[in-house]
Amino acid sequence: MQMEEHRKHKRVHSTNLLNYVCLDEGGDAFAQGMGRTLNVSEAGILLETHVPLDPETIVSLTIGIEEQIIDIKGTTVYSTKNDEGSYETGLEFIDIQAAELTVLQKFILAFEQK
Repeated sequence: MQMEEHRKHKRVHSTNLLNYVCLDEGGDAFAQGMGRTLNVSEAGILLETHVPLDPETIVSLTIGIEEQIIDIKGTTVYSTKNDEGSYETGLEFIDIQAAELTVLQKFILAFEQK
């Protein structure tokens, strides 16, 4: 039986390295690390990290997408351990700027056309 898709935005599978910084309620950094994207949409990202990220944590991401680097913030929706011992974390983008959204849209469109 096939499950019905409820997402508003299509996700594309993509592996890009990224830097993340976890922010407290005051906007100060309290943790940081490296990870990689597993998939990306206009609304969020699934990333793989070596440590779990707590739900509702604000995360600032710096992602290299093709020739461009974008900075985006997101809220942690969930973080689960995978079979390899890493963590897969779903983030929902917040306060996304028009320039970053345009880069994401172009990347998603180009990936779909491959």
